[in-house]
Amino acid sequence: MTGPNRHYVLAAGGTGGHLTPAFALAHALERRGHHVALITDERGVAIPGKPDFLPAHVLPAGRFGKNPLRWASGVSSVLEGRSMALRLFDSFEPSAVIGFGGYPALPALLAARKAGIPSLIHEQNAVLGRVNRLLAGGVDAIATAYPEVDRLKPKYMDKVHLVGNPVRPEVLALRDEPFPPFTEDGLLRVLVTGGSQGARVLSEVVPDGLAMLQPALRSRLQVTQQCRPEDLDAVRDRYSNHGIPAELGTYFENMAARLADAHLFIGRAGASTIAELTAVGRPAILIPLPIATDDHQAANVREMVKAGGARSIRQHAFTAKELAKQIQALAQRPETLATAAHAAWNCGRPKAAEDLADLIESFGGAAMQDVIRVAGEDARIASEQLAGDPA
Repeated sequence: MTGPNRHYVLAAGGTGGHLTPAFALAHALERRGHHVALITDERGVAIPGKPDFLPAHVLPAGRFGKNPLRWASGVSSVLEGRSMALRLFDSFEPSAVIGFGGYPALPALLAARKAGIPSLIHEQNAVLGRVNRLLAGGVDAIATAYPEVDRLKPKYMDKVHLVGNPVRPEVLALRDEPFPPFTEDGLLRVLVTGGSQGARVLSEVVPDGLAMLQPALRSRLQVTQQCRPEDLDAVRDRYSNHGIPAELGTYFENMAARLADAHLFIGRAGASTIAELTAVGRPAILIPLPIATDDHQAANVREMVKAGGARSIRQHAFTAKELAKQIQALAQRPETLATAAHAAWNCGRPKAAEDLADLIESFGGAAMQDVIRVAGEDARIASEQLAGDPA
């Protein structure tokens, strides 16, 4: 425990991208002796990985699309959620409220502002998300995962702190483990995932791309691939026809162990994925999701690609031939793959959860401290800005 016992509220949308760093922060704060509560939606309550010590509260959180006719119901939900959050704050008395993006964070952070409770937002992606863009002006600090964050207004830079993206403890524990040996005649272990629901394009392209590798490399492949349930049989047939050994599944229980064994990762470029790849130090071929909001996955890959730890292929150019070309370039010589792994490792920010916890502990106590400084009403506003706030 690093200071007096305090209460903190974390607010996050119900996806893994928002909740994984929230859970990692909850662990860090709980280890320091603090009490933590979570505000989320129905999906977030049911998501795997929620700490047992973390009570969850579901609040209404209206969505605001492009159709103004739907704004009224969104405004009503936000107001209801804000009122519920205020009642929670009255009983829980948080020292600060921390938002991780997603619509459930909106009423919680608006309530914190109304109650005069210090607040902070954490942005996992390299593009400031819609809800975080709305809230940025009213919070006390903005924590980021990347040195460059698009759509973050220059006038907010004096309260920006680069901390990184917190990852699961079981993944972080692998950081000091060496890159698995890869020799001229040893196995090349490839891990392929497309996020929590898999990705059809990976199921269609990866088996054929691996089959196009030079025989000396193709004969050494050992593949683990996550697929959608409806794609599983077709992918199994593809690998069987190519004579490539592959373990397929719709969900893998211990993904950290599989990442530890992998020499090469192929998959999407979500914020949590990149945080884990750089925490462990695994080279990657990344295919940003083309329909991601504000094309944020393409922005997420910039740092890792620039460092030499990953290669990025836009989905329209993601063909079997192009994939084989990139794998061949990375894995033809053991030293090339090892160098890429080290470059990925250098991009990692393993102290993200602790640095974020340090920043949060500065609320309600001493004056706010610089963790890693990179630069020096309500529902009506929410509906207007969410519908079309300029960057």
